[in-house]
Amino acid sequence: MTDAVRATPAARLRGIGHEFMEFFRDLTQRSPARFAILIYLSLILVFTGLFSLPFAAEDGRVTPFADAFFTAVSTICVTGLATVDMATHWSPFGHVLVFIGVQIGALGVLTLASILGLVISRRLGLRAKLIAAGDTNPLRTHGGPVNEGQTVQLGQIGGLLATVALSTLVIEAIIAVLLYPGLLIAGVEWHVALWEAPYYAAMSFTNTGFTPNPEGLVPFEHNYYFLTILMAGVFLGSIGFPVIYALRQHLFSVRKWSLHVKLTLITTIALFFAGGVVFLILEYDNLLTLGTQDAWDTTFQAFFLSAMTRSGGFAILDVGELNGSSLLVGCMLMFVGGGSASTAGGIKVTTLAVIALAVWSEAKGRQSNQVFGRRIPSDVLRVALSVVAWGATIVALSTIVITQLTKADLGRVLFDVISGFATVGLSTGLTAELPDPGIYVMAITIIMGRVGTVTLAAAVAASSRSQLYSLPVERPIVG
Repeated sequence: MTDAVRATPAARLRGIGHEFMEFFRDLTQRSPARFAILIYLSLILVFTGLFSLPFAAEDGRVTPFADAFFTAVSTICVTGLATVDMATHWSPFGHVLVFIGVQIGALGVLTLASILGLVISRRLGLRAKLIAAGDTNPLRTHGGPVNEGQTVQLGQIGGLLATVALSTLVIEAIIAVLLYPGLLIAGVEWHVALWEAPYYAAMSFTNTGFTPNPEGLVPFEHNYYFLTILMAGVFLGSIGFPVIYALRQHLFSVRKWSLHVKLTLITTIALFFAGGVVFLILEYDNLLTLGTQDAWDTTFQAFFLSAMTRSGGFAILDVGELNGSSLLVGCMLMFVGGGSASTAGGIKVTTLAVIALAVWSEAKGRQSNQVFGRRIPSDVLRVALSVVAWGATIVALSTIVITQLTKADLGRVLFDVISGFATVGLSTGLTAELPDPGIYVMAITIIMGRVGTVTLAAAVAASSRSQLYSLPVERPIVG
């Protein structure tokens, strides 16, 4: 008898298990981007099955597949859009699923892939380390040789991953403690607030925007303490784990901040104030939104809306009642999103900053793109332009398809599509009215927005090829 015939069932199972682990070990090291996408899709399928269980719904019935799938996508991708009433449709078990799902999604695509890859392979391959390092600072992988003091070293990846998990727990715990008295002031019973405080903390830091009560934030519309803490949580989640990691080390040493940290913080703060001022100007006379409120309420809610369009997803005002001009501004802010490797979506603030700096450098006649005494390599600009182009393409295609399916107003469709792509969660009410085909299109848009266009491009590319020759130069006419 051959060895294969003599092998016991236990031995064959061990052999299959060994081959399975070798396959995943090779996948994590050879293509961590593809592994990240595989993990995300697997999680979505698992949570779809869990949300479909009868005891996950409040009425004890099986949730339709389209709604269960979309909820899983919105939860794992920390988006906040919904096709069902999130506060009333789900049972306590369903709400716990949502809470756990957003915590998993908050870790981010590449961070989650690195952690699971580490567990499976017991070590990070060099390429996985490089990609993880690139996720912490996009200028590292695309900029050639850079100052090592401005990047996260390969040996620090383990520290970074620990920081991601620890910072999430610590920040959410602090936010929950601060939110608890705000809930009591609003009249929420103390034992209910013990659940709602960590729930709101998780939804703010992960930039998801789900609310556990049917009225949403309406009971807190004048509770400025509570709303300010929510905005702080959204801000911390949107700046990105690399920035949190850097600030933890050099909070009061601005000179030691990397260019990525500076661009992220400056652009985020600038867009927050610019958005608030613009919303204030456009909506102050709209009787359906800010027009009936006093000066303080009007100003605060305009800036609250600006913070939430950056990926927060919480809403006090009825977004569907905003002026068309305000919806367009909201689309612009949502499309930009938050910081790299953050719980926010969009093309990222550093992408906008790099493109804006390139335009400014061109206007000044400079040969290179530079800021804060540093030169940004040209290939970083190419990546930024690619991200914008791919993002705009995804939004355009999704908008065309959903508009054709629903025959709805283009402005409403565009707003909800960008909200889905940028994983914001604000809605004009269109998402809840989508037919099943529209739900699947929106879900795909969300997944592509959360995974990231650069990650998708890296996953599609089987391998990087070096070109050992240079072609002749010829300049086409541009403009």
